Amino acid sequence: MKQAIVARTDIDMGTGKLAAQVAHASLSAYEDAGDEARRAWKSGGQKKIVLKGSGESQLQQLADEARRERLPHALVRDAGHTQLEPGTVTALAVGPGEERLVDKVTGDLSLY
Repeated sequence: MKQAIVARTDIDMGTGKLAAQVAHASLSAYEDAGDEARRAWKSGGQKKIVLKGSGESQLQQLADEARRERLPHALVRDAGHTQLEPGTVTALAVGPGEERLVDKVTGDLSLY
């Protein structure tokens, strides 16, 4: 079991903002998963990776692919309280899910 979080590289997010957006995505996708997937992921060490996304359109496309694979996923839109405009898409989490399926959606991306 694995989770991949894709964070945009084309917007200016400070380190703390990036960490917060990745955390929001991870937790939201976890909440989207079924009980069996949550249990399996937690008992397996909660494996996750953070990957680079080139922009909003890429994250939307990956979310569509995750949906087609029936993987839990979450697209994060910033509230706009600090560095970004309200509604800015910042990150996407795919999984927790079977590693081969998560890799089918995100396997071509580089590590952040």
